[in-house]
Formats: sequence, structure tokens, C-alpha cells
Amino acid sequence: MGIDGVYTGSRPYRNLEGAIPRAPRRHAIGADRSGKKKLPWPARLFLASLVVPWVVTVGPVSLSVSRVILLPMLLPCLAKWISGASGRMRVSDIALLLFCLWSALSLVVVHGPEFAVKPAGILLVETMGAYLVARCYIRDADDFFNLARMLFMIVALLFPFALLEALTGRNVLLELFAAILPSNPDAGNDMRGGLRRAQVVFEHPILFGVCAGSALALTHLVLGHRIPQLQRWLKTGLVGATALLSLSSAPIAGMVVQAALIMWSALFRKSPYCWKFLWCLFLAAYLAVLFGSNQTPVQFYISHFTLDPGTGWYRILIWEFGSASVLDHPLFGIGYGDWARMSWMTPSVDMFWLNIAMKFGIPAGLLLALSFFAVFLGVSFRKGLDERLVAYRTAYLIMITAFFLAGWTVHYWGTAYTWFIFLLGSGVWLLDVRIDDGVPYGLDPSDDRRLT
Repeated sequence: MGIDGVYTGSRPYRNLEGAIPRAPRRHAIGADRSGKKKLPWPARLFLASLVVPWVVTVGPVSLSVSRVILLPMLLPCLAKWISGASGRMRVSDIALLLFCLWSALSLVVVHGPEFAVKPAGILLVETMGAYLVARCYIRDADDFFNLARMLFMIVALLFPFALLEALTGRNVLLELFAAILPSNPDAGNDMRGGLRRAQVVFEHPILFGVCAGSALALTHLVLGHRIPQLQRWLKTGLVGATALLSLSSAPIAGMVVQAALIMWSALFRKSPYCWKFLWCLFLAAYLAVLFGSNQTPVQFYISHFTLDPGTGWYRILIWEFGSASVLDHPLFGIGYGDWARMSWMTPSVDMFWLNIAMKFGIPAGLLLALSFFAVFLGVSFRKGLDERLVAYRTAYLIMITAFFLAGWTVHYWGTAYTWFIFLLGSGVWLLDVRIDDGVPYGLDPSDDRRLT
């Protein structure tokens, strides 16, 4: 094994007769092998549905296109997951399912069973549905590469409409969709620096920026792996420029974090202590804020990672009143009820991780956090990966790190929520990829070569 657990091929392979054959044929690292394998159609269909803003009301239920797609997929994906066809069950899977069940129970306790049926059902479909589509159909490096490519294509297609919206103040693409069927409402003509904050087809400019910006690390490290540097940086720059048009603090902070981690990875990629040293720096910074500032680490992050200082301080108030609400209703939360706050504050809670605990109680917040960190830490400590898989792992970890941090300054809902949950599940295959069981990744199984 090489640095960072990269497989170096130091052990000889033998064929069925016991002889050591020629060097094993490997696919070009990072090469596009989409001619042999395409992204499975359920994943393609789901991703495409996320950028169609139509919302149709059927009785008491509002159905977005992504919900319509996930509804018939949920049971087949559950069956596939239970049967083991998508890899063995993981802690993250169970924790996420328990999160949905506890949230449903909390809604029953707070609002009663009649009210709870609709929101609990929607939460189950959007959470387990989106997660299991990724678990079942993003199963290897080729699927992950094709996922990164489709995300880049989506962002690239949205770029001209986002630019037009920022310059002219008109959301042309949303108007076109709305002319056919009811769509997401226009979030308003919110201007910053003489430009309109681009919303495009999403529910809010912040959500557009977070989702578009999430493709940054994937584009640079997965789609850009082993391609000419000019192409790599042009694609990465296009993703960054698109997300930047949202003119929102959370997406910009998320991209800054991704860019910093990409640079760190490139500068210290040959060091076996690259990420350990970074964790030590984070710990030192955390302790410095904890003992050297009059703010908590959460307050410090919120107040320093927003474009508008007033917005930062408002989010600190949300944190203070919201955390008090969690402590007052620790077990089942407040559901969709109102929360105690100053009279002039809006009911919106712009913190995803806090919002979950406020609505469904501390157990729900802990279960969702457990699901997140079970994947994050499991993938982080995965050993025996070759160069291509190490690059893909790094991209995945950087992407969901940005999601985690942005979740303290923005609430993920609607499209952004299912986008996040899907991408969380899209990296679980790294825990299942076969390295040392006789067919190392990248070796053509038809060669019948095995490790001695």
C-alpha cells in the first residue's frame, strides 16, 4: 500500500495455472468510460426532476416533480436495499430510517395522527427515497463519475439563465415553466450590488447557490481527474461562477471551503499526515475561539461567514432562541408549531441542523447527524484505495463537508433537501468497493487474475 492507503500493486497476480502474467490491464484512471456504462436511468431521472420547478396540488398534497418520481421508486429501492443488492446495510442507512420514524412519531405526539400522515409521508419519500436511489444506483466509480458529469451539465445549462436573471432582473426560465404548469413562486427582486440574486428554478436564491456550488469539488476532482488543466479549471470556474450569481453568503462560504480543501489536498497530497494535520489545525482554531472569544464556536462561525453583518447577527439570535426551544421541547420538538422568539423576528429558521432538532426533537437531530457522520467517517478511514478512488473519495468528503457547514447558516428544504440527501447517499459505495478480495478495483474480472 502507498501513501493514504493507495494500492500500489506491489503484490504479484497469478493466473489459474499459478503463473505470473503480464501487468494487469487497467482502465485509464479517471477516464470517461460512459461508453461501457451510463448512469442508471433512475438516478438520471431523479436528477433531471430536481430542476423542473412544477408543483401540482393533488387534494391536500403538493407534488413536485421529484416527489412524483420518488413515490414509485421508494418501494423497489427499499426491496433492493433489504435484499442486499445495493451492498450490506450500513449504520447510516438504519440511522436515516430511524430518523424518519422518530420524526413521524414526534408529529403524531405534537399534532395528532390525522395531521401527521401527510408531512410524515412526504419526509419519508424525500429522505429515504432520495437516499436509496443513490445507494442503489451509484454503486461504483463509473457511476460516481457519470453523476459528477450530469451535475456539471445541469449547472452549465443553468448558468446562462442565472446570468440573464442577475443582469436583467427577470427569471426567464421560471416564467417559461410557469407558463405551462404551476411552478415554484418567484422569490422576489432581491438585489445586491446592482444585481438580482439568481433563483433560476429553485425555491430561493440561497438554495440555488448551495446546490450549484455543491458540484465544485466533484467537477474539479472527479470530472477533472487526469484531464488537461485548462479544461479542468474552466469547468470548475463555470460551476463557481454559476453558484456565485446567487449572491448569497452560504453558497459562497461553501465554495471557499471547498476551494481551500482542494488546494490543501493538492499541496500536501504526498504527505501521509495531510488530513491529520488539518484536523489538528481545526481543533486548535476551535479551542482558540472557545477560550479566547466571547462567542461560542457556532456563533463565531455564523457571524464571520456571512456577507451582511446584520444577517450574521440575526442568525445568532435564531441560534439562541432556537436552541432554547430545543431545550424546552427536547424529546419530540414543536413540530410545525410556532417557536418562542422576539416579536419582530420572522418564523423562518435558517439553520438546517437546528431546525431538525426544533421540529422533531433532539433524538431526530442526533439520528440525522449519526447518519451523516457514519458515512463521512467511514469513507474517511477507508483504506486500500487506488489513485482514482482516493481522488473520488476526497471530492465526496469535501462536498459533504461544505454541505455540513452551510447547514448552520441556511435551512435545506424542497429541492435542496432532496439534493443533499441524494448526494449524501452517493458516496456509500466507497465503503463497499472491493479492493483486496481477489479482484482489485480497476482490474478486468475477465482476466481471471487473483492476489496470491
